[in-house]
Amino acid sequence: MRIAKDLVAASTTPLVLGILAEGESYGYAILKHVAELSGGRLEWTDGLLYPLLHRLERLGHVESVWRQPDGGRRRKYYRITSSGMAELTEQRRQWAAVVAALENVWTSLGAQPAWEGA
Repeated sequence: MRIAKDLVAASTTPLVLGILAEGESYGYAILKHVAELSGGRLEWTDGLLYPLLHRLERLGHVESVWRQPDGGRRRKYYRITSSGMAELTEQRRQWAAVVAALENVWTSLGAQPAWEGA
């Protein structure tokens, strides 16, 4: 299944903030987590993730720190801030409104939501 670019773009901020709300992480791990959460339907690239992380950092929603684990290579770890948690709460409210509206439309058409038939 191919997911439209604008739908992918709209979901990036809440997905990343939600992942970071579970605990700090680094880029590659975030990419893998997104793929796992979506059952492989969302396969983000570095070119999508890192500009988003930098924007979230500029906005104060995430902070980063460089670390080098024992025997590993240096990585930049990201963690959500209190501002990021507030943004995540707002994103969740907005997405809930969108999902409810879509469910109402599909119900009025007598259609079963796609995720219920999958």
